[in-house]
Amino acid sequence: MNGLLLTDGYKTGHHQQYPEGTEEVYSNWTPRSNTYAPEGCKNVVSFGQQYVIQWLHDYFQDHFFSKSKSKVCQEIKEELSLYLGATYDVTHFEQLHDLQYLPIRVKSLPEGVEVPIRIPMVTVVNTHKDFYWVTNFLETILSTMLWLPMTSASIALQYKRIFKHWALLTDKENVDFIDFQGHDFSMRGMGGLQSAVSSGMGHASVFLGSDTLPVISGLRRYYHAKDFVVGSVNATEHSVMCAGTKEDEISTFRRLMNTYPTGILSVVSDTWDLWKVLTEYLPVLKEEILSRNGKLVIRPDSGDPVAIICGEHNELSGKTPKEKGVVELLWDVFGGTINKQGFKVLNPHIGAIYGDSITIERAEEICKRLHDKGFASTSVVLGIGSFTYQFKTRDTFGFAMKATSVVVNGKRREIFKDPITDNGVKKSAKGLLQVVKEDGTYLLKDQVSEKEEQVGALQIIYENGMFKNTVTLDAIRKRINESV
Repeated sequence: MNGLLLTDGYKTGHHQQYPEGTEEVYSNWTPRSNTYAPEGCKNVVSFGQQYVIQWLHDYFQDHFFSKSKSKVCQEIKEELSLYLGATYDVTHFEQLHDLQYLPIRVKSLPEGVEVPIRIPMVTVVNTHKDFYWVTNFLETILSTMLWLPMTSASIALQYKRIFKHWALLTDKENVDFIDFQGHDFSMRGMGGLQSAVSSGMGHASVFLGSDTLPVISGLRRYYHAKDFVVGSVNATEHSVMCAGTKEDEISTFRRLMNTYPTGILSVVSDTWDLWKVLTEYLPVLKEEILSRNGKLVIRPDSGDPVAIICGEHNELSGKTPKEKGVVELLWDVFGGTINKQGFKVLNPHIGAIYGDSITIERAEEICKRLHDKGFASTSVVLGIGSFTYQFKTRDTFGFAMKATSVVVNGKRREIFKDPITDNGVKKSAKGLLQVVKEDGTYLLKDQVSEKEEQVGALQIIYENGMFKNTVTLDAIRKRINESV
């Protein structure tokens, strides 16, 4: 696809609509509201900027600058002439091609830090006065690509805070387990491969467990990830269990354990009758499971996650399997230990994972219910799927990129929007912006001088085709973990 098509249709005429003599357009990317964010998500994680800008740079190199000027500009002229119903002048595109780089300066807050609502996370400005139009020509693609990794990282961090809170209460000696307690199961439900990768990288900036394999390549390419990136375990799906037949499911379990005599093995266990697996098959297989050099993980995959994992009874007084739930039933068969905090920890040869219909609210309730029944919250891993990561929009945190300053005929103008019909969410900052960090919190100062704009927490990451202040995955994860 021609790189010049990476925008909204109405952007194609904006170079003619700015005041005559416009030389600069300065814009910022800001989360404006958390009204639609999950409970507890008060701030936004800065993540994805390096990925997005590198992707954009590569795309323009491959699909615009490296192409024949006559061919690539003629193509866009023909398409936009048809699109707009009149001959489209591509002189400004031809001039950009002659330049051979994107004439922009991108500044960003450090990736991996938390940012309060209404604090700019990125600023973009043109570096050549002939290309004032480029800044907001790129708004659409930047918005398209930035909101999802930031949103997913922010939501993942809220999950991790929940896990840490309850781990400290019930199993603080095993708190490192939380790095794997939230596992990305979302790929199949995302809006395409790029959506799965960008969201999955957001998840992986917070957690180490993921079944979204393409994030490995993404994090190596865009964030210089070395050695271990994310991990998972051998695991079955329903087709495997069905192929083994309902009448002899216990043999399927035995065959799988023989196939994987060591390590963690996750087996989906509700293809037919979860309760029969827990109360009939596992007791028969008990000695084989306990003698195996690894952990067998039972995976329910349907029903109310809270009730399935924790049982329908809030106390250890249940009589039926449904009243007890998976964790208590596993304790009944395999036992475990009581840790120093007085909570039950399952035998290390057995565990549980649930990856269907998990939400932040359900994750909180599962951990709380396990605590109330005397079990360590680390008794279960939760798979975080597309309902969490795909069932969100740019409006989850009210992201928008807006211009706040222009230069016309050599004179700077502070510009802003403040719709009288809005509730204040769309009100923008004014003029040039500076973000400073005071007492551990990022603060915005707008209407600053050009000299003031050059300093502060926003650092240049890209300028005139060159990358600066690049960051690694390890550095991002370290910053995020410091805030958990």
